[in-house]
Amino acid sequence: MNTPNRPRPRAILRVHFHPAERTEELYGQLLAVTDGISSRVEPLPADWSAYVDLTGALTYWGYDVEGLVAVLRLRLLALHGVQCSAGAGPTRSIAAMAADVTPPGAATVVGDDPYEIATFLRTKPASALPGIGPKTAKTLARYGITSVGDIADTQLSTLQRILGTTAARQAHARARGLDDRPVVSGAAPKSLSSAHRFDRDELDPERHHSTVLGLVQEIGGRLRASGEIAQALTLTVAYADRTHTTRTRTLTEATAHSPALAACARDLLTGLGLQRARVRALTLRAERLLPAEETVHQLTLDNRDDKLRRLETALDKASTRYRPGIAGAASAFPRIA
Repeated sequence: MNTPNRPRPRAILRVHFHPAERTEELYGQLLAVTDGISSRVEPLPADWSAYVDLTGALTYWGYDVEGLVAVLRLRLLALHGVQCSAGAGPTRSIAAMAADVTPPGAATVVGDDPYEIATFLRTKPASALPGIGPKTAKTLARYGITSVGDIADTQLSTLQRILGTTAARQAHARARGLDDRPVVSGAAPKSLSSAHRFDRDELDPERHHSTVLGLVQEIGGRLRASGEIAQALTLTVAYADRTHTTRTRTLTEATAHSPALAACARDLLTGLGLQRARVRALTLRAERLLPAEETVHQLTLDNRDDKLRRLETALDKASTRYRPGIAGAASAFPRIA
């Protein structure tokens, strides 16, 4: 029971959307449904998820957390046929961890009771804690720190010697269920995407590669036509079993230059290791768009890049005069047997 001296516990939700096909329009529609439950929504388009602060909405709707999450799940399914997986808790990090262990069509809710929080957190591997990546987890493991409970039990001064001051304070606090980061409401960062769905589940890595290059050509042309540059790329792979994998990488410099976009996209694709994967669709998204006048191009003594940019301009003119995709990288076109 809340008292005048104790603030009302927060109820933070992390929801992941799992549509059969991903489009920008659909993501906006799913956010609109979510906004109908609570106006405090923070979009995370890179992995098709969002944070939602349900604290005030609980009083408005007269539900507990489980009930309000169930309402949201039913609305998403009824209005758009989209399953979601949801995790809720008193902090962003707990909500994110709860969502990560929840399958599509289900929800995991962690209450604000200290014992319940500790029970949920302590047995999780260290890498499950937001902010602890694989490299940091390996570093901690060398000192015998392998679980979230181990992080919570380790003296802060010891963690600081291992991780550094800021990272140690953050990890130590989150391992004990402390995380006061708010949900920041706002529109999704501007982005642009292109997708390809294979006629059959595709096993050939060369087809994966050429398809991604084709998506790069399309996105690069659209960015240059609209006078915009991208700060990051996100690659989403849809598999035969309807699961998805999403990876995002920030570009060295914001650009609409196809060779730079292609290098980043190739790195994303290679990092996924799809040699034996049955791929149903590939989606490439240019993230965090800016006006092209804000670009900062690093000058070099090599004139090859200038030649590529002139060639790119010529190809854009050909696409405008004839049709998109009429010209581009040879490796982006299918082979003729």
